[in-house]
Amino acid sequence: MRIGFLFNHSAAHQVAHSLPIANALARLRPDIEIRVLVGGEVIGREVQRLMDKAANLTFEQLRRPARAAPAVQFLSGGAIPAERYSFLERNLDCFRELDALVVPEKTSLLLKTHFGLTDLKLIHTRHGAGDRAIGFNKASGLFDFVLLSGPKIRDRLQERGLLKPDGYAVVGYPKFDLLRSEAPKPVFDNGRPTVLYNPHPSPALSSWYGMGRAVLDYFAASDRYNLIFAPHVMLFAKRFNVSFSPLSFSRVGKVPKHIRECPHIHIDTGSQSSIDMTYTRLADIYIGDVSSQIYEFLSQPRPAIFLNPRKLEWQGNPDFAHWTSGAVAEDIAAMDRALSQGVSAPETWRDAQERLFAYTFDLGNKPSSQRAAEAIAAYMER
Repeated sequence: MRIGFLFNHSAAHQVAHSLPIANALARLRPDIEIRVLVGGEVIGREVQRLMDKAANLTFEQLRRPARAAPAVQFLSGGAIPAERYSFLERNLDCFRELDALVVPEKTSLLLKTHFGLTDLKLIHTRHGAGDRAIGFNKASGLFDFVLLSGPKIRDRLQERGLLKPDGYAVVGYPKFDLLRSEAPKPVFDNGRPTVLYNPHPSPALSSWYGMGRAVLDYFAASDRYNLIFAPHVMLFAKRFNVSFSPLSFSRVGKVPKHIRECPHIHIDTGSQSSIDMTYTRLADIYIGDVSSQIYEFLSQPRPAIFLNPRKLEWQGNPDFAHWTSGAVAEDIAAMDRALSQGVSAPETWRDAQERLFAYTFDLGNKPSSQRAAEAIAAYMER
């Protein structure tokens, strides 16, 4: 049996959601040939850093995309992921050799829908455990088998009829298996509370485009707080960001010089620390909007604030379930009040956070990556 694990992205944030499963499957089933397939240098370095050494586990660099693909991607400001599509098309022979392909994203569905590989089993690990509507769209139901973090994701997919009766398993969150027991090294040493601002790239939902500059200016002028500005790794990876549901298109812009030079502000727009839960573990308070990193932050209940400059009607909407775990602020004055409450009464939202975390993640004594490997092996044997 041949099973591939595909990592086909310009950034490395999806690796931790899928590669631990490849490592666990190699240990569980030495009789299975496991091929880790990589498109792109940045994601390739992260894969090689985390990949186990095993006789049945191999690293393979995919054939590079067509020459026109990088130009199309650059001219679109990164809004059109032409390289990702081209990697799929130029490596069809490689994918044809597999019995199954394990992926953390949805672009790979093109292998079935456009490139004719209808016999290839596609297994979705998903990446993150967030609430955005795109995580529960029709494409989510096109995979042959899906690995789920917990009952929340299962229930929402079932409500929409997007799960096959024998086509899923609840396995926990493999990314948590990579956490080190020792605490990360603090960024600041001045006794102030440290706030993490973690906006999402979606132009339709992110606080960055309508409020981000004001947030940074607020913290630059503050003598009470430190700030770690670590947005979703894809926010500054492109000059323009586009979302399709609802359709929206925005220029990203730049971080001003006075913010970059502020001694109590730390800026990280894409290092390893921005994707490996370093900052979600270090921060005393979280500020964000719709990034699924809030759920990684809530592994240790602490104050959270959600920015809503568009005044979205979010109450009762499952796409914003995480906003029930903290204060929602529509402007800087409301954010300031929420920060003061977070410092003075940090336990305010603890019960709500613990309930939401337990509903989102089904965690047990057995590592999530091992549970996922066992689920894949059982599915393929069927």
